[in-house]
Amino acid sequence: MNSATVRNLLVRGMLAGLVAGVLALVVAYLLGEPSVDQAIAFEDAHSHEHEMEVVSRSLQSTAGLATGVLVYGVAFGGIAALAYSFALGRVGRFSARATALLLSGCALVAVYVVPFLKYPANPPSVGQPETIGKRTTLFFLMMALSVLLAVGATILGKRLAPRLGNWWATVVAVAAFVVVIGLAYAFLPAVNELPAHFPARLLWRFRLSTLAIQTVLWVGFGLLFGELAERQLNPRPAKASSGRTVPAPH
Repeated sequence: MNSATVRNLLVRGMLAGLVAGVLALVVAYLLGEPSVDQAIAFEDAHSHEHEMEVVSRSLQSTAGLATGVLVYGVAFGGIAALAYSFALGRVGRFSARATALLLSGCALVAVYVVPFLKYPANPPSVGQPETIGKRTTLFFLMMALSVLLAVGATILGKRLAPRLGNWWATVVAVAAFVVVIGLAYAFLPAVNELPAHFPARLLWRFRLSTLAIQTVLWVGFGLLFGELAERQLNPRPAKASSGRTVPAPH
């Protein structure tokens, strides 16, 4: 794949990430923000200290939320497009669309779901302020470990395929990934700083909304980028006015 093709895929990946970010933004605003508001209300009702608001809540839930989600979508869309450029044709005989959807699904699992199961997202009022650095470090450590193990499992599956066949090579690679992730879950420290009397229903509603946001973002990206990549890599032949098919220019 030449540099011009990679550059075009990168631009399309960032565009797909932006559009997927818009979809995720809608989900975040409709599902996530009500839970955040309720968590803040719980914190205000049970806290004796009242800090001055540097940024208003209305600005946080609109412009701040939009900026964060859209920048995240564009950035990860570009990274995923570069990974796609490398993975295309190396992970199996999949079409451009199927490879994009497979890559986005793996990214969803490795980048978010695996770290989420160990260190799930928490709404405001859950967690001690002095441990935020530790919690952030543990989450990103789990994310980096998950991504590296996913890459390692892919390489392992490719090397085992000639001897075991694609099916059993995939089973062994996935099993190895699960075993090592399980060991990481067991040895990495747990974080449990849920305040007393915090509504369990609110906690799970918030966590499910964050999972829904990431799912919409990555599935939307996979579908849209797959279509854009398919048109870039396999352009349809143009038709002349006489009805004859003219080969697409290269």
